[in-house]
Amino acid sequence: MPPIDQELLAPSELAETIRRKEKELEELRERLATWTEKYEALPQRDDTLFTSISGREIEPLYTALDRLEAASDVEGLGLPGEYPFTRGPYTTMYRTRLWTMRQFAGFATAHDTNRRYKYLLENGQTGLSVAFDFPTLMGYDSDHPRSLGEVGVCGVAISSLEDMETLFDGIPLDQVSVSMTINGPAIILFCFYVAAAERQGVSPEKLRGTVQNDILKEYQAQHAWVYPPEPALRLIVDMFEWCSENTPRYNPISISGYHIREAGATAGQELAFTLRNGLEYVERGVARGLDVDAFAPRLSFFFDVHNDFFEEIAKFRAARRIWARHLKERYGAKNPESWRLRTHAQTAGVTLTAQQPENNIVRVAYQAMAAVLGGTQSLHTNSMDETLALPTEKAVRIALRTQQVLAYETGVPNTTDPLAGSYYVETLTDQLEAEAEAIFREIDDLGGVVPGIESGWFQSQIARSAMRQQEEMEAQERVVVGVNRFTEGSDGIEIDTLRIDEDVEERQKAAMAAMRKRRDAAEVERTLSALTDAARAGENVVPRILDCARAYCTLYEIRHAMEEVFGAFKEPVFF
Repeated sequence: MPPIDQELLAPSELAETIRRKEKELEELRERLATWTEKYEALPQRDDTLFTSISGREIEPLYTALDRLEAASDVEGLGLPGEYPFTRGPYTTMYRTRLWTMRQFAGFATAHDTNRRYKYLLENGQTGLSVAFDFPTLMGYDSDHPRSLGEVGVCGVAISSLEDMETLFDGIPLDQVSVSMTINGPAIILFCFYVAAAERQGVSPEKLRGTVQNDILKEYQAQHAWVYPPEPALRLIVDMFEWCSENTPRYNPISISGYHIREAGATAGQELAFTLRNGLEYVERGVARGLDVDAFAPRLSFFFDVHNDFFEEIAKFRAARRIWARHLKERYGAKNPESWRLRTHAQTAGVTLTAQQPENNIVRVAYQAMAAVLGGTQSLHTNSMDETLALPTEKAVRIALRTQQVLAYETGVPNTTDPLAGSYYVETLTDQLEAEAEAIFREIDDLGGVVPGIESGWFQSQIARSAMRQQEEMEAQERVVVGVNRFTEGSDGIEIDTLRIDEDVEERQKAAMAAMRKRRDAAEVERTLSALTDAARAGENVVPRILDCARAYCTLYEIRHAMEEVFGAFKEPVFF
């Protein structure tokens, strides 16, 4: 119900308007009570839970009464592109520019993935998103003993600048936006990317894209770390500092709720943990002496899009409102760009099923629509076969076409935030906001994010939520089509899957051996030693890592040079 503009009404008119509004609300309460009696006397389905996937009770009906405790429409909603950005971060949203269609891709060698990238760009993709193999995610070279059997299996193997040059060969980095999903050794891969752009003649200020670089969620959910929390946070702030001066169009971090949700968190936990991690990064930047407005406009986010359609839409809307309020009121940011939460989204990999994999196409389509109705700036749609293997070209093309049908055939992008004013969506938005703020207070009581990680609090919260959801599915209280109900036809389904050549690891090792022979060994030693000295002295290490990259030092060599100073992280046993 819209607020009353008291300044435009005379006292007598104001009093009469208030009486009329109160009468309308009382009449609504009476009608709702009568309706509730009828509703409760009628039979209801017993084949499902009337709760969200997060466990939130869903009322059978939402009305204006559910919004009485909320902020006024002007304060809580506003207009698209205006504080607090509930209705969208930009004024025109998709009427000016569609979201970036950015398919996550990477497998085998850099040469193999380069071919896939060119295929995707030729088929209408508008940005690239790099998936690295597990050794790269952990900071190991392809020829390291711990990489055995994993090279190129779940992503592309990148062990040096030479690999990064090959990955983007023939792809102009001043024209294509590039996202890289890497965390523990993110600063190293970012420097490989900058150096590869230099080899193309592209200066850093022309680069567009994002590196994930969100180490806090690694300790909480995904476990791909290298260094302990404090030095890892220092490296992230080093990137904030360097990027604010050198790559104004590139986002040095993508604060990720995706992996938190995939590990089993609820929508409310994903929202709260992600935003609180973001605020932790802000605090670390400010503590370094950086002006919040110098780096906050380049902070971006990455959220999961799960199956609960309306809850996911509300999550995006609540996230923008919370971030805007905290940056403005708590941290004193004055630039509206610092208040404006921008996000990438990816459909929920954890919802994909190996049984009846074609059903995944339908799941992904609904999730993609929720992301767009929620106002995402970038979107990856999962392929139907990703529970079985890395996706085939056919599966990737269907996933990309899903976004294109959504963009050009459904009419969904034609108006901004079309579900605004829905009693249900607005109530969910308010509820998720309140839940996030309550979780913020719990984290503050623990002493902050790092103490929460070190005590295992985040990990245990996520584990409990994951266990509840699994129990509901196994008890068939939560239906998963083709898995615990409607399973006819699940047996015997075969679809083509992508197979990684067995010789990938040997090819990668051979290429690395040749590169090691060609490079200047003395320059390698000099740049690595300078990096260790800079880490020990507390200097910003980005320039030193760039020197190492240009000298063709490898990923593990650079990792190890800093590990001598920072040490390695070992997670305490919590369970």
